Amino acid sequence: MTRSRWITSLLAVVLFLSAGATELVSNAMAQDEGDRPVLRFGVNAADLSTLDPHFASGTQDRTVVDMVFNGLVRYVPGNSAEIEPDIAVAIPEPEIVDGKQVWTFELRDDVMCHPGPDTEAYPLTADDVVYSLQKSADTERSAYAGEYAGMTVEKVDDHTVTITMDNPLSSTLFLPKIANYAGGFIVCQQAVEAMGDEGLATHPVGTGPFMFESYTPQNSVVLTANDDYFRGAPKLGGVEVRYMPDTSSRELGLQSGELDAASGLSEAQWVERINAEGNLIADVFGVGEAAFINLNVTQEPLDDPLVRQAIALAVNRDEHTALYGEPVAENIYSVVPAQLMPGGLTQEEAEAAGVAYEQDIERARELLAEAGYPDGFSMDLITSEMAAYRANYEVLQAELAEIGITLNLNVVDHATMHEQIRENVNPIVIYVAYRPNADVYLTNFFHSDSIVGEGVSPITNFSHYAEIDDLIEQARAETDPAAQEELWKQANIQILEDVAAVPLHFQNQVYARTPAVDYGHELISSLALYPQITEQTTVER
Repeated sequence: MTRSRWITSLLAVVLFLSAGATELVSNAMAQDEGDRPVLRFGVNAADLSTLDPHFASGTQDRTVVDMVFNGLVRYVPGNSAEIEPDIAVAIPEPEIVDGKQVWTFELRDDVMCHPGPDTEAYPLTADDVVYSLQKSADTERSAYAGEYAGMTVEKVDDHTVTITMDNPLSSTLFLPKIANYAGGFIVCQQAVEAMGDEGLATHPVGTGPFMFESYTPQNSVVLTANDDYFRGAPKLGGVEVRYMPDTSSRELGLQSGELDAASGLSEAQWVERINAEGNLIADVFGVGEAAFINLNVTQEPLDDPLVRQAIALAVNRDEHTALYGEPVAENIYSVVPAQLMPGGLTQEEAEAAGVAYEQDIERARELLAEAGYPDGFSMDLITSEMAAYRANYEVLQAELAEIGITLNLNVVDHATMHEQIRENVNPIVIYVAYRPNADVYLTNFFHSDSIVGEGVSPITNFSHYAEIDDLIEQARAETDPAAQEELWKQANIQILEDVAAVPLHFQNQVYARTPAVDYGHELISSLALYPQITEQTTVER
């Protein structure tokens, strides 16, 4: 074959293949136009930890369970300051019966449980609600059992349940317990009983707008639209949640069109750059997660108050907040963030109480010497690969090095960190969390019942602190909001006086999306810690 004939033949082949590829692309586009699109969502984690909603605590888990499950009531999508009915028809007024508080909920009659691996779809009834809240209260089956002590849930009929509280609560404290958050999620009894709690951890079955389809470890969770959803069929065909711990990979995915939305970098400069480029939109919204240092007051050498005071005085919260910049982050002066809810301490209040702990390196060194550690000491700690954790640990590492304390950091994936810090691996735990009110913050992190590894309802008391149980319980029982807030402030002051924790800052959420994505609601705040994908969310490709 001559060279010219060879070139002519090659061109013919190329043109043939090109035409075929064009036809394939056209067919794919036509199919996509005829079907509802699947939104591709990148999260900042290497993998999930659990999809059992009563154990889900990491953002990577909350993101999925928020789309799969409902509560009796829910935080309004995109605005967690408001609560509205969800599975319940309405939010009732409680009654006092024999000294106990009784809430009676009528359930919607059009809520369908998703099909499970061993069960068909079926109408949700009061049995599912009773089963779910009893599971939430079981220390063996829930990480949030402490929130449900003194609660009795009973079926009246198929669409009515009563919840009786031994100790009356204000709606401010009661409604979060039954909302679409943590222990308030309603699971489907038949599915859970068929597959067991272990099955629920990797195959969630709920009533939400999206149903579980598949899970690929260290890669993705795929959800499909629940066309029987009681608020109407979703506008999306499904959601693919991809686990992508590297920020650059998520950004490249957005730029290339491989992703529609993804968690961003919690830095003001990143937000400004993304929005300036014009082809993506960076959203900054609440709720702000409080970052704070937990010190195990029972473990040497942290069992010495002088050592804990030295650590507090070595910390410069401005250095931690500078990791993110405003409006992404802002200093806090108590674990309960005063900017976000009643019961926290403002800077002025912390200073007046003598617990603001401004950085003082010389005094910190003196306290260490007085405690018997003139040359300091070393500690081995683990940190998540997530920037919100790793960056704060690295700043703390540099701060403590100035007073002679060496922190040897080992980076692990986020799910492993959550597992190991609950096994007391870290004597110093930096935690980043949002809770709906001061009572939940204080109960989860500083009540003796919540001590990890030994409390009757172990949750997140990494400091092994047990000195404010009475204050927490007194505030919980207080029905006067002003008096309740004052008790919460007293509890925060006591925590800081004992240096069980060192507050750093709160971080707002940062996510990016293509202009094609419309979440379907105004984005003000989200307890689920992601923008919230609902039946109203759309993506136009």
